[in-house]
Amino acid sequence: MAQKNLALVTGANGHLGNNLVRLLISKGIPVRASVRNTDKGPFCGVDCEVVHADITDKQSLISALQGVEILYAAGAAFRLWAKDPKKEIYDVNLAGTKNTVEAAAEAGVKRIVYVSSIAALSYSKLPAKESYGYNPDRRDMYYNSKNDGEKLAFELAKKHNIELVSVLPSAMIGSEAFAPLNVSYNIISLILKKAIPVETNITLNWIDVKDVAEGCYLAATKGRNGERYILANEKCMSIKQTTKIAQELFPELHIKMPVAVPKPVLFAIAWLMEAVSKINGKAPLLSTKAVAMFSGLQQNFDISKAHTELGFRPKDTTQAVREAMCYLYENGDRFK
Repeated sequence: MAQKNLALVTGANGHLGNNLVRLLISKGIPVRASVRNTDKGPFCGVDCEVVHADITDKQSLISALQGVEILYAAGAAFRLWAKDPKKEIYDVNLAGTKNTVEAAAEAGVKRIVYVSSIAALSYSKLPAKESYGYNPDRRDMYYNSKNDGEKLAFELAKKHNIELVSVLPSAMIGSEAFAPLNVSYNIISLILKKAIPVETNITLNWIDVKDVAEGCYLAATKGRNGERYILANEKCMSIKQTTKIAQELFPELHIKMPVAVPKPVLFAIAWLMEAVSKINGKAPLLSTKAVAMFSGLQQNFDISKAHTELGFRPKDTTQAVREAMCYLYENGDRFK
């Protein structure tokens, strides 16, 4: 028998996806969790159906979406570096978006909450707003995939007459994580490991992942069709400010403040790290593109639309950072 209000979450073993599954279940919503890797570990003790589906395989999505009313499209290639970024990041995310929306339409899904990113916002004026449009900076394949992917999602939803609301989260951390650590959590981890020696002037807009999960649910229940909502905090925080929180929390770690260096030196460090990455295939801690695009950029947002229309009220940034640091400090061995 078909379940009423059945929701499907793609990327359900990811940082956001897993928290979202747990939140929906806590609200009494029946959930089907779709994953590429059928490892049941992240769902231990969680009362949900786990199915295999891949955003690059449309037929697997159609099968997973049978009987589903609301789709939370959280599955994507969330990587800022790859040996072939066009193929491994951009193409995967665009094909994934196309397959996801088309599969949802074929399966009779009523509504999609599409997880985009603050990468898909224009920073031409700050604080950034949804109405300022898309990011004109085309230097990064992940950013390009989120901008073009969101636009494609809205176009296809309109074409197939399916409701779609987009949410744009910032750097997700929080009081709980599931391996492997996401990009944002890795930065917190590096600070605790005293592995950020130089000040990059890169800021992050930290947000508790549980608040983003709540924002996704609010978008499903209250969001207006065809609209986008920023799920972030108003003010960003520098690596220096973030490090200061770690120093106050854990004086016994003797964490030093990152040292300010001239920008040419930053570029030289990043270039060397990228050269090593080309050899070992591992993402560099710092890239020349990151320095060029983000050093000095203030990632501040006007979240009044999500606040007014959805009732989105995220936890204070400092509190989110403190909780993430305490969690990693106590559970660091799990992520080695």
